Amino acid sequence: MSKECDVLVIGAGIGGLTLALALHDAGISCRVYEAVPELRPLGVGINVLPHATRVLGRLGLNERLGEASIATKEAAFFNRHGQLIYREPAGIPAGYATPQFSIHRGDLQSVLLDAVRERLGAHAVVLDHKCTGASSSDDEATVHFVDSKENTYTAKASVAVACDGLHSALRKQFYPNEGMPRYSGVNMWRGAVHWKPFLSGATMVRAGALVPGVGKMVIYPIRDNVDAQGRQLVNWVAEINAPQPARRDWNGAGRLEDFFPAFADWHFDWLDVAGMIEATSGILQFPMVDQDPLPRWTFGRLTLLGDAAHPMVPRGSNGAGQAIVDADVLSRRFAELGVGPQALLAYDKERVKATGDVVLTNRNAPPDKILQVVHERTNGQPFSSLAGIIDDAELQSITASYKQVAGYTVAGLEAAERM
Repeated sequence: MSKECDVLVIGAGIGGLTLALALHDAGISCRVYEAVPELRPLGVGINVLPHATRVLGRLGLNERLGEASIATKEAAFFNRHGQLIYREPAGIPAGYATPQFSIHRGDLQSVLLDAVRERLGAHAVVLDHKCTGASSSDDEATVHFVDSKENTYTAKASVAVACDGLHSALRKQFYPNEGMPRYSGVNMWRGAVHWKPFLSGATMVRAGALVPGVGKMVIYPIRDNVDAQGRQLVNWVAEINAPQPARRDWNGAGRLEDFFPAFADWHFDWLDVAGMIEATSGILQFPMVDQDPLPRWTFGRLTLLGDAAHPMVPRGSNGAGQAIVDADVLSRRFAELGVGPQALLAYDKERVKATGDVVLTNRNAPPDKILQVVHERTNGQPFSSLAGIIDDAELQSITASYKQVAGYTVAGLEAAERM
């Protein structure tokens, strides 16, 4: 069997589809293999930060994404009593060259998938091919698949990139004794509901604190004007300490009674959080888990990308962004060094350390550390003033530190554009 393309991409998620577009832009042939028989718009909201929209903008996608999303204007932090702790601009208002998009994950995937099929052709994405393993020789990668009827297939390429998410077959092949995911002690429930605009109409809210008996919320709109009343589709995430993790399934169903009591009195003048939760149907549940950073992703002509490489606790709005940056870096190394092991090792050297730092920072010092610090210093009580509790310099340093580690400071992205 001869090689069918330069790069075989395993998985048609955000990382895999972005990689396909970046490879095409670089003149490198590829084909994407996806496990499910039909791609459907699953999940709820995510944020695409400026280091990722910088990449997507170069691929000519930001206009489409802008039409399908909310361009986030600001991030705001509140305590469990609805009192404002801190706010800062986001995206273009913060001085970035490209926006921050709050978007339904299915809408982002649809924009990417449509672009792949338009540019690479209708047959660029092969469905119903679940990867079961792969091997590498001196001059090619061989990947094995099975479909929903138990038929088996084999495909060859110069290299293969596993973008197949949390349950990656290649990650398990590379690290068979890795063990179970690391549970953070927190479960989250997620939903999206039609609701009237709040605050700026483009604000990402973090509120509450992750301490026993309290809980934290992340709330932001992801679609505008979804009905005749001018309401938005508002995404929310509720997080609560729990002794046992939920099932690790992004589409696992959740129950209102398991988390709502912690937020039942959240009726604020800027948003009726409790009413919004109660009005939501189709609630999802997921554990806040990650894996310890790996020492390497690349073995011969095989490598990992996105959640397959660096699953992280979703506390920095950064999982999709890091996958998009992975795709950008890998396609650039291929363009510079050729499609082979040398480029894969250069990609590995650059991204393993960078994403490992993000994984560890998401555990210990994400942006919502602000909430924890204020909760501890006020004993969870309302404040009349933040004077003597925390000052602007400390608040700014917490979010600035995260942006530095995650690779999306304004100055850092501006410098990267000049390179």
